[in-house]
Amino acid sequence: MNNTEITGDSKAIVTNQPGIHEKLAEIVNKHIAHPSQKPIQAHTQQAFDEINKVVQAFIGEVILDSCCGVGQSTRLLAKQNPAALVIGVDKSAHRINRNVDEVEHDNGQGKVENYHLVRADLNDFYRLVVAANWPVTKHYILYPNPWPKAKHVQRRWHGSAVFPQIIAVGQEIILRSNWLLYLEEFQVAASVLSFKGDISTVNVTQPLTPFEAKFHASGQQCWQLHICK
Repeated sequence: MNNTEITGDSKAIVTNQPGIHEKLAEIVNKHIAHPSQKPIQAHTQQAFDEINKVVQAFIGEVILDSCCGVGQSTRLLAKQNPAALVIGVDKSAHRINRNVDEVEHDNGQGKVENYHLVRADLNDFYRLVVAANWPVTKHYILYPNPWPKAKHVQRRWHGSAVFPQIIAVGQEIILRSNWLLYLEEFQVAASVLSFKGDISTVNVTQPLTPFEAKFHASGQQCWQLHICK
């Protein structure tokens, strides 16, 4: 295993996996052949039903911000796309309910209001989004938990049972991480479903998330995978 490298106040990713997981394609194909039959959790179904009414009544661009944490990225995306409906989803009620004041008030220009934060389990939420055929234009997944140990590959989004639904959401998928291998694996998993994407470095000017700010301040390179269908 590599030694932990300390860069600023943020530790670099430590993994015992030297490259793309050898069983990744096999795992993705298994999930394609055998879709998840797990019952939808009641709290996620209720949260989805409420926000689905908003989505179905909206005419315009819908942007999904998955794993939104405290919602900073959701608010910034809403600010950057004022004509869009931006929906941030995170499983943590604590994170969702935190206030990010610096984005709420746009230098006296008014409050950012074209977004909603939803507490839900994305493993269930994605399946409901696909079933409801949401017209998502851009699907952001910003700095997901890397689960860097090789034995935890199926805890990464591209190794999860819901990956076929994840890749089905959005005309564009924008995934960012400070672990290049995570993006390379997601890119390979997407190719199993015949989707291609490009990886590039992120030039951080206004960090979209607190993690992006922390990684940037620590001198770590952030990367982006962009899949355009």
